[in-house]
Amino acid sequence: MPVDASESGTEERRTPADEPEAARRGPRRWTMDTRPLRRPAYRRLWSSTVVTAVGSQLTAVAVPKQVYDITGSSAWVGAASLAGLVPLVVFALWGGAVADSMDRRRLLLITNSGIAATSVLFWLQAVTGLESVPVLMLLLAVQQAFWGLNSPARSASIARLVPAGELPAANALGSTVMQTGQVVGPLLAGVLIPVVGLAELYLLDALALCVTVWAVHRLPPLPPLGGPARRRAGLREIAEGFRYIARHKVLLLSFLADIVAMVLGMPRALFPQLAGETYGSYGEGLALGLLFAAIPVGAVAGGLLSGTFSRARRHGWMVIGAVVAWGAAIAGFGLSRSLWLAVVLLALAGVADMVSMVFRGAILLSAASDEMRGRMQGVFTVVVAGGPRLADVLHGTAGSAFGARAATTGGGLLVVVVMLALAAALPALRRYRV
Repeated sequence: MPVDASESGTEERRTPADEPEAARRGPRRWTMDTRPLRRPAYRRLWSSTVVTAVGSQLTAVAVPKQVYDITGSSAWVGAASLAGLVPLVVFALWGGAVADSMDRRRLLLITNSGIAATSVLFWLQAVTGLESVPVLMLLLAVQQAFWGLNSPARSASIARLVPAGELPAANALGSTVMQTGQVVGPLLAGVLIPVVGLAELYLLDALALCVTVWAVHRLPPLPPLGGPARRRAGLREIAEGFRYIARHKVLLLSFLADIVAMVLGMPRALFPQLAGETYGSYGEGLALGLLFAAIPVGAVAGGLLSGTFSRARRHGWMVIGAVVAWGAAIAGFGLSRSLWLAVVLLALAGVADMVSMVFRGAILLSAASDEMRGRMQGVFTVVVAGGPRLADVLHGTAGSAFGARAATTGGGLLVVVVMLALAAALPALRRYRV
């Protein structure tokens, strides 16, 4: 779907971002594709993500740590996580409809300000020594509700800021930053807690969000392209989004691809069991840390080398190949008895996940009309948030019944079989190209 420069904030004059393929030679063809950063509006949106990717992880570590310090119970930590998931799902679906009915820049300003205010309240309850788990759970629910409203608008805005041919590169840039934050943020939190204390992590997150609000303020207006006639964002509009997905098979298949990969092939619930039973000779703590870090590290590596794939035009085949590669890597991980081979295989799975994420995101932005992009991103947020949690339940149950290695291997093989069957039965994804 072509993007009009007048509506996207991109310049009509030729820029270095429009350089021909032949101009990227040597190592530049392999490294991260940075063309979207030549677009000032996208650069502002991306720069805000750089700051908050780490800052948000400080709060993500601080909340469960504070809940555990107060209660001494991992069950309460799990309950707090559920308190955040439910409003995230509900408000992401509604937030997609809202993002299609109002200026997305304005919505981003409102929601980022709300998230920042919630971080300040987190800091106040910690610094005053309130020590109330219900208050923490309420604040987490409010914060995740704001995030659910924010995420669809942020993702849907990208297609108005860069041309269609640069959408994979833009998604790779954003996803790499978020994955890097998931690695660096928790490590930074672990270093800072003994030095500055728990409360200050919330304050640092709030300060980072102030930078985000400033960057979003500098974006161009992003009103609905259809004009001011439709301003509703209710249940009917949410249902309309699901009907739109059902009518457009390539969108439906992009969601199914992620569900297949994550629900059937994400074995993180089995990492503690595998660390103890299979890799215990390496040291259970070391094994557990490496297993959890391997997939995000692989995803970051894939993002840094996104120049190798971001210019591909057959987006459907890239998704199919990436999901199959993910399943094969997970199956190999389940068969491995060497910790170092297991880490390599999980890292390769992380690379495949990055490729899949990049092209699934590009399909959602390019195959959907602008008036539906917010709702598509709302459903995408729910799938991304809910899929791994369903996988935790499925793999945890299968691991108890059949053993961790069998459950992991079987899940990976199921991903390969189901994805290839979907691709063979429904050609829409195979045929899709930008």
